[in-house]
Amino acid sequence: MSVPAEADRPMTDAEIVEAYLTASMIPDPDAAAAYMKPGTVITFTGGCEFDHPRGPTGFNAKRYRWVKKKMDRFDVCPGTDETVVYSVGTLYGEWMDGTPFEDNRYVDRFVVRGGQIVKMDVWNDSAERILVQRGIEA
Repeated sequence: MSVPAEADRPMTDAEIVEAYLTASMIPDPDAAAAYMKPGTVITFTGGCEFDHPRGPTGFNAKRYRWVKKKMDRFDVCPGTDETVVYSVGTLYGEWMDGTPFEDNRYVDRFVVRGGQIVKMDVWNDSAERILVQRGIEA
């Protein structure tokens, strides 16, 4: 039995990002970390910084019962020594009180260099939705 040719080629930068996000949604932060250079700074919503995928996993555990990403697209911006990959889509899951949600927009920005993620920035509409949930108009 022969192995498909795709198995012999290195992952594209977008595939690296998708594999990272897939592992992080399990959640398996240690598997996700395999796609990151050690010490990579992950800047999460609200400006929280982490140096390992365990940080966002813990952050999400305080905000959601569970959360997943519907990855709609990857925008790839190649550079000379690095590639910027944007993952754009929506979040769905349950708030801590058990209320389900969906269509919560997100954008994740990754810098990939030498086959590893070296920077990640995360934005989403969760804070806006929490304000609405609490009857706060801002």
